[in-house]
Amino acid sequence: MTVLTKLGRTALDVLRGTGALGLVVGRTVLALPKLERRELGRALVQFGYGSLPLALATAALAGIIVVLQSGIYVQRFGARAVLGWAAGYGVLWEFGPLLLGLIMSARLGARNAAELALMQVGGQIEGLRGIGLDPFAILVAPRVVAMEVSMLALSSVTFAVAILFESVAALLALGLPVRVFFGTFSQLLGPFDLLGGVVKTGIFGLAIALLSTTVGLSARGGAHAVGQAAASAVVRGCAAIFILDFVLTSVLAGWMG
Repeated sequence: MTVLTKLGRTALDVLRGTGALGLVVGRTVLALPKLERRELGRALVQFGYGSLPLALATAALAGIIVVLQSGIYVQRFGARAVLGWAAGYGVLWEFGPLLLGLIMSARLGARNAAELALMQVGGQIEGLRGIGLDPFAILVAPRVVAMEVSMLALSSVTFAVAILFESVAALLALGLPVRVFFGTFSQLLGPFDLLGGVVKTGIFGLAIALLSTTVGLSARGGAHAVGQAAASAVVRGCAAIFILDFVLTSVLAGWMG
């Protein structure tokens, strides 16, 4: 009976969470035409520009690590000429979107969930409803749009930085000329390879925004609920990213291949 009770409670929690997520998605879409532009601008600076140093540092380290790891097998099998393709493909399709998604889930998702949870438990969101204002138009929709735009913009910048650092690491660690690196990169990788990474990052960003918003608005209680919302947003965001990465890799590989 205890096991059945736990399974039942877990099923109810999943259904409750799915319903809350669906409600957030629906109300956010309806609020898009009337979203608060000043809040959108503030959120873009907070979520996008504020995350740029961390995103660039992650991209640089990811590029160097990919080259160093690939270099072991490249040297072993004498395939130095294809290092540009292998390293570029790894960053654009897998390491770039995945690492950026996980890092931004911890930074943007936790912050968004904590701020919304604080406003929820403090009564500010209910106060907006009390004076006839739509919290989704004023708070939620601008944050979701800002997080999505920020992720797409950061993906373009971080991919470029990661590939640049890959070429430098290949030159310094393996002695591979930059011309050879970018030669195989441009010859063997096409626009669809870049598109696949951007699509992944965009979907990851949307998942982070919607899940963290749902968690934040569902918070009940005091300060404990705020911390719990932040932690829950990170865990759910990371789990969603891994699941989506598996699905998107299969779908995009089949579609583009």
